[in-house]
Parts: sequence; C-alpha cells; structure tokens
Amino acid sequence: SPFLSPQAITAGFFYHTARLARGGYRTVKHQQPVFIHPNSALFALQPRWVLYHELVCTSKEFMRQVIEIDSAWLLEVAPHYYQAKELEDGSGRKMPKKVGK
Repeated sequence: SPFLSPQAITAGFFYHTARLARGGYRTVKHQQPVFIHPNSALFALQPRWVLYHELVCTSKEFMRQVIEIDSAWLLEVAPHYYQAKELEDGSGRKMPKKVGK
C-alpha cells in the first residue's frame, strides 16, 4: 500500500508533536505555542494530540500537514526521546468536554 499508517508517520516525525492547550497548541518538548491553520480539516476538530510536518510562521506559528495521533505511540516509537510524564494529559486538570477527544 502506498499509504503509511499514522503510527509509521509518528515513528518518522516523533519530534514534531503538539498537545492541545489553553488558547491553541504547545509543542510537547519545548512548549512553543503553535496553531492548526484555519484551512486545515482538523482545525474545527481540535484533536488533543497532533503531529505536524512543518511549521510556517505568518501571523502565528502554524502547523502544516497535521494528523491526529495517540500520545501512547510516542512512547512506543521514541522512548529515548519522551518520558511518560511529558505525555500525560495535564496534571489532573479537566479539559472542557467539547474540546479535544
């Protein structure tokens, strides 16, 4: 098949990940504020964890070529890069029910 699974893409781009936060997304490792571009199909969905191909800075730092991922995949494909505590969904704080999955 010419299509790669989301897990395979995660294995290749594990360092290009962001988590839904208040007011947008933050990259997992460096907590840099980033945003899904409004033209993206995922913009309205606001998935909790995403992987992006590149960042493009216009009015904000926008992620391009974005897919939804499962944070557990990051520990599977890059245990040398991520620690479990980095991949927890916040310190017990509840996300609003309609935001993220």
